Amino acid sequence: MLPIRTGWTIMSLIAVTLLIAHLISCTQSGPSTDALQAQVQRLQQRLDSAYTPGLGEFMSGIQVHHEKLWFAGKAANWELADFELGEIKESLDDIRHYCTDRPEVASLPMILPPLDSLAAAVKKQDPAAFKSGSSCPNLWLAFNRVSKCTSQTRILPVGV
Repeated sequence: MLPIRTGWTIMSLIAVTLLIAHLISCTQSGPSTDALQAQVQRLQQRLDSAYTPGLGEFMSGIQVHHEKLWFAGKAANWELADFELGEIKESLDDIRHYCTDRPEVASLPMILPPLDSLAAAVKKQDPAAFKSGSSCPNLWLAFNRVSKCTSQTRILPVGV
């Protein structure tokens, strides 16, 4: 065995070892770009065919938020009322995103005026404006029109 006499020799030996290790690792074959692209496409197809909620699921969720909104406004819990308004708006955004094939989605803009007047009443913390015909009750009626509810299946909270 040859004695190692200087620090440069040790550094040279380490550098050569690292260079050889790097060259070996670079020459190993990995998956091709085409194979990775094909895998990405297969995963995208699986994602596209995954379950998405329908209009009924969204409307059922909105109905629950309507109830909570009504009771929050009636109790002057404006923080909760504002939260429930945000949940309703989020559900409407989800309907626009996931239910594009439904004809009812074209009627969604009719909900915006009563929703806006209700948001203004909540912002002002005005119980009279909240309960007026231009706010909360009209929002429920607009949702009923969008979902084409019959008079027997109206979605209104108790006391409206």
